[in-house]
Amino acid sequence: MQAASDLSLLTLLIHASIPVQAVMLILLGISILSWTYIFSKRAALKRANEQTRRFEDDFWAGGDLSVLQQAVATRRAEHGALARIFDAGMTEFVKARRANGGGGDALLDGPRRAMRAAYQREMDTLEAHLNFLASAGSVSPYIGLLGTVWGIMHAFIGLSSMQQATLAAVAPGIAEALIATAIGLFAAIPAVVAYNRYTNEIDRLSIRFDSFIDEFLNILQRQVR
Repeated sequence: MQAASDLSLLTLLIHASIPVQAVMLILLGISILSWTYIFSKRAALKRANEQTRRFEDDFWAGGDLSVLQQAVATRRAEHGALARIFDAGMTEFVKARRANGGGGDALLDGPRRAMRAAYQREMDTLEAHLNFLASAGSVSPYIGLLGTVWGIMHAFIGLSSMQQATLAAVAPGIAEALIATAIGLFAAIPAVVAYNRYTNEIDRLSIRFDSFIDEFLNILQRQVR
């Protein structure tokens, strides 16, 4: 019973060497940040998908685009990324048409650039913190491995001062070393899964935004002819 209590998880964490404890604290911080970004990004992407779907329904309902733009301009945050892209293009189109007073494909250059700039801003916002998740997923196992190597080295160095090496003597050091690897994997696996899932969702949103820009430019082109 005493041996079992000595090898309990809490005991191993408390009596681990300072470098191994430092590695565990680093991994704990990475894990906390990863889970924070995972939950916040999940909520943000869910909101972005819902806002995009609602705006597409409103846009393709066949109403007046000027009325739709006014509704979007008054509540830009509530209508979502696609609505802001539309607002940027529509605003530039109205300005260009008033300035030139005529038609022609040249009127579409301004709206195209405005929508592409708005598209890039929205994509940057959607992709925020994804780099951290990718880095956490790739680096955390190596940080844990560093703690494991140090712990095993520390355990074998301790054995050198003993006349007789036994499993009971080496087990705590090896166990604390393996905990560092386990914490590293615990930090890395959710980050990798979340990164792959969220990257896929953002790519799908990006395709929807691209398709909308092309379709909206076609609608504007028909209006200037």
